[in-house]
Amino acid sequence: MASVLLVQFNSSILASPSSHYRFLLFPSLPHTSFFHCPLKSPSLPFLLPSTTTTSPTPLSTFHHALHSSLSPTYFLPLHRTSVSDSNSNSPFLSDDSSGYGGISDIDGLFGLLRLSARYDDVELARAVHASVAKLEEDTHLVNALIVAYLKLGLFSDAYNVFMGLACPDVVSYTALISGFSKSNREEAALELFFRMRNSGIEPNEYTFVAILTTCVRIMHFHLGLQIHNIAIKMGYLDCAFVANALMSLYSAYGVYDDVLKLFGEMRERDIASWNTVISGAVKESMYDTAFQLFRGMQGTDALRIDYFTLSTLLTACAGSVAMMEGKQVHAHSIKVGLETNLSVGNSLIGFYTKCGTLEDVVSVFQRMTERDVITWTEMVMAYMESGLVNLALKIFSEMPQKNSVSYNTLLSGFCQNGEGLKALDLFLKMVEEGVELTDFSLTSVISACSLLADYRVSKQIHGFALKFGFGSNVCIEAALLDMYTRCGRMEDAENMFCRWRLDEGSSVAWTSMICGYARNGQPDEALSLVHLSQLEGKMIMDEIASSSVLSLCGTIGYRELGKQIHCHVLKLGFQADVGVGNAVVSMYFKCWDLDDAIKMFNHMSTTDVVSWNALISGHLLHRSGDTALDIWSNMQKEGIKPDKITFVLVISAYRLTNLNLVDDCRDLFHSMRTVYGVEPNSEHYASFISVLGYWGLLEEAEETIRKMPFEPAASVWRALLDSCRLHKNTIIGKRVAKQILALEPRDPSTYILVSNLFSASGRWHCSEMVRENMREKGFRKQPAQSWIIWQKKIHSFYARDKSHPHTKDIYRGLEILILECLKVGYVPDTSFVLHEVEEHQKKDFLFHHSSKLAATYGLLTSKPGKPIRIVKNILLCGDCHTFLKYASIVTKKDIFLRDSSGFHCFSNGLCSCKDYW
Repeated sequence: MASVLLVQFNSSILASPSSHYRFLLFPSLPHTSFFHCPLKSPSLPFLLPSTTTTSPTPLSTFHHALHSSLSPTYFLPLHRTSVSDSNSNSPFLSDDSSGYGGISDIDGLFGLLRLSARYDDVELARAVHASVAKLEEDTHLVNALIVAYLKLGLFSDAYNVFMGLACPDVVSYTALISGFSKSNREEAALELFFRMRNSGIEPNEYTFVAILTTCVRIMHFHLGLQIHNIAIKMGYLDCAFVANALMSLYSAYGVYDDVLKLFGEMRERDIASWNTVISGAVKESMYDTAFQLFRGMQGTDALRIDYFTLSTLLTACAGSVAMMEGKQVHAHSIKVGLETNLSVGNSLIGFYTKCGTLEDVVSVFQRMTERDVITWTEMVMAYMESGLVNLALKIFSEMPQKNSVSYNTLLSGFCQNGEGLKALDLFLKMVEEGVELTDFSLTSVISACSLLADYRVSKQIHGFALKFGFGSNVCIEAALLDMYTRCGRMEDAENMFCRWRLDEGSSVAWTSMICGYARNGQPDEALSLVHLSQLEGKMIMDEIASSSVLSLCGTIGYRELGKQIHCHVLKLGFQADVGVGNAVVSMYFKCWDLDDAIKMFNHMSTTDVVSWNALISGHLLHRSGDTALDIWSNMQKEGIKPDKITFVLVISAYRLTNLNLVDDCRDLFHSMRTVYGVEPNSEHYASFISVLGYWGLLEEAEETIRKMPFEPAASVWRALLDSCRLHKNTIIGKRVAKQILALEPRDPSTYILVSNLFSASGRWHCSEMVRENMREKGFRKQPAQSWIIWQKKIHSFYARDKSHPHTKDIYRGLEILILECLKVGYVPDTSFVLHEVEEHQKKDFLFHHSSKLAATYGLLTSKPGKPIRIVKNILLCGDCHTFLKYASIVTKKDIFLRDSSGFHCFSNGLCSCKDYW
């Protein structure tokens, strides 16, 4: 009897402690001793032959023996037996005529190949390869060798083995096609598939899955359709694997109707079938369909929901802001024992970040027994979403592992919270530490430059993008163009726009430029560019472009064009896009059309927090604070999670209510952090101070500012200063003015506010001193601009503007209108004129303010019975407000004006703002 060597694996790796794996060698070698020799996996010691008992034989010795000394007949497969099988009666140790315990030598090679792949042992695979080469060609065994090499990442070796086959079969081809497809070698996979077809070998179900996967990865839809036809002809469509792969193909291309059709025709479905059709619905934002399919899946007794199903449903709940459904899915994950699954846990964090509270997010995070880099990154995002920048930084610093996504999340979080300098510092750190920079990294740091509005830094970032090869990226170029417009550098933006390549990405440039003109008070140029883009067909009116043009229409108050774009949206089927729907709602609100805005909101198939914010904001524009608070109440009933902007709007609504609800406002402001997990920032404080100041609580407002947990921004002090102007309180106003001037010594708007404060309280001398100080420093206020849209054209006016082709008629009409207003009681308030000149000259300046010129032009061109609609880029001055009230009396016309505070409706001598704005 030949000597027997028993190699027994450590029981710690076994499924149960009462079983062992045995690996048998039957070499014709001298009697040997037993000892442990570690594999590459530290938990996998096994026994090897040795001539001594004092030192272990290196693994390379075993490999060498396998490769050169031992005949292939000495290898037997891995078997699982009970502990009792280790005695002398074990069938593996019995002596029989074959000498191999009834196990063939080929089976042993299969076992070794599985081992090599399982434990990532390249040397073992190559040693087996050497043994296989000594045998007659066995396609089945060679296929196993190909699979082992592919699993080890040795693609050249796998391909060389394949090329050495005299008669490769469908398994040979399929293994390589699948392996190449999964390793970004899609072209090679396609070539192999065509070679297989040309050789007359028919694909099997696994071949179809492999080649369809390749089509999805390289977005080769046409080839995928051809594969579909072949599968039909060969009768493989009844195979769930193939049908699932086809559904994945159609889902990847957004052809969801075909996904549903395939799913409906399937005779047998597995859990992958349901997961594919549900995830496809979520991808297309068809959340109701996803929920309906899930209910259908639950009715199939043969199936059990897995982690992928739950993760997909949680994504649907987050996308549709379905709070109750998300909690039900969470409860279901607990019921089936998958709450602690890593993928489900990560999805729960994402869901609660969007739909729940920060407390919910932290609770899920703390219960997770396993965390990965996605988990930690999601937590950084959650804290950033809540405005808790310091806690986000703390989580980031505690991350055991970081990747570029982690850094990019922190980077975008800084931008999201207005921390431009911190974002810039982080970007510099990423460059210094060699973190992989992506398109997202560059667009985020460019956004940071936009926040800082620092032209010098912006130029440096532009240079960096060019130097490191990002300059030719359409997304980066679009971000740079947008950055220049946000920095007010329209000349640089125009130069960049003119150099833009004429390709499909140019649509992004047109959109950015149009928005830039609108943002920088150049509505004429913006509208001209819209018409030019339509005329030349340069801008593709997709969802993004449509939303941008709708936003422009709202900004300039061009309802007719906005209505046309809305019709375009309906025609192309974009109405289901929630972003487009939000843009339509906002456009109608800004264009005086309250009814159509509400109607559009009610007809939206899907809404999100931005939709509700647009609804609240629109009513605030129309000074309907009570309605805005009712919407806030409905928003809570619907389970919509508010964001930071929501609280800015809702707090502001208390300023526009018919009743003094300051106590309710206080309660909401102080519950932001504890109940909703949103940390108040400068915008929230400014809104709250504005409410306190409006209701005359100036001392409380000042005390609140001084107790803020961080340094107050100028906007917070400015809100209090404006309240001081409203209530003619110069004592607090002077203190506040000093604070603002210390923060922003070169901001002319502060001087204007202080001057107006003194004027409103009758302290003309002090007002003149402020103005003189302003003139000495060379400060000029932002030029007021008012416009009217008539005959599809914007007619803009500045103070004392005489550039309009009908200037003579406008000035003559204004003189007549002023005389008529004077007759019924209008008294000019020259305190609003910032010029040290004679009184009659002040009146001349005052009479020719932009809003008066625009109103006169509107009266000359409007039809009888039609209201006049004016848009003004800054706050309406007190004298113009008074004048327009009298103008509505003498002309018997309603005059609608939208300024930076909202809408004014002048009718029969009264204004909808009740003279408080």
